Amino acid sequence: MGKAIHLNLDNAWPAGAFPFGTLDVNSWGPQLRFSAPARLIEEFYREAQKEPFVLYGSGDFHHLTALWLRQVAEPFVLVSFDNHPDWDVRPPRWGCGGWVNRALELPHVKKISVWGCGNFECWWPGQLFGNRRAEREGRLEVHPWADGRPPSVRSRRRVILRGNWRERFAEFVRALQGSNLYVTIDLDCLRAEEAVTNWENGRFTVEDVAWALTQLRASARIVGGDICGAFSPPVYARLKQRFAAEMDHPKLPAQDLETATKINLGAFEALWPILAG
Repeated sequence: MGKAIHLNLDNAWPAGAFPFGTLDVNSWGPQLRFSAPARLIEEFYREAQKEPFVLYGSGDFHHLTALWLRQVAEPFVLVSFDNHPDWDVRPPRWGCGGWVNRALELPHVKKISVWGCGNFECWWPGQLFGNRRAEREGRLEVHPWADGRPPSVRSRRRVILRGNWRERFAEFVRALQGSNLYVTIDLDCLRAEEAVTNWENGRFTVEDVAWALTQLRASARIVGGDICGAFSPPVYARLKQRFAAEMDHPKLPAQDLETATKINLGAFEALWPILAG
């Protein structure tokens, strides 16, 4: 297993439950959750321990993946499994809903491919706020679920269906032969039965993502990766940050923390050995 670190920002994961070290950065959690000023982002990056594989908290922190990418020395393709495209071009600059754009600014990111999106941002009119320019240029690919959509949408390029997504993914993997990869997994890409998150759940099963990781490992070199997206009760440091986050989050039922932890650990145990193995 490659070098790894658990960055405990929000107690979404139990400390000491993993075959690698935990760094307690709870004091940073409320400051960075959902969005943060660039100054705080850079201060945190200087302080945080850096390893190729990172386990960290809620999907509210997914923008931190753009920091982990800075550590990769050689050019690579970024593969993301996420129920959201995270491609929003609107402010804030550092926020979990637009971190893909920060990744695209890095010169060693050759392309980003996002799989398993199921929310409104991939469709009209929500897609108006996405980075369609990067998509047109071929630097960004978003593969949303189109089951239940009209036939004209289901035949659109790059959309996936439960019945054909593995075939589409296998085609994508064949084109990656020998490439360097960074793989990020937001647990909200999984069904509600298999992951408890702070966001809407997607349609992948744990077995689906495990299969996809196995395909990637067989054809390319995973040089780094991360898992985020476990549930944690939100705590914010700034009033504006809290207001924006509460407006953006879906209204979900209260979660039992013990049950959530058990379910999410099951997903971790199935996926992490393949990701970081």
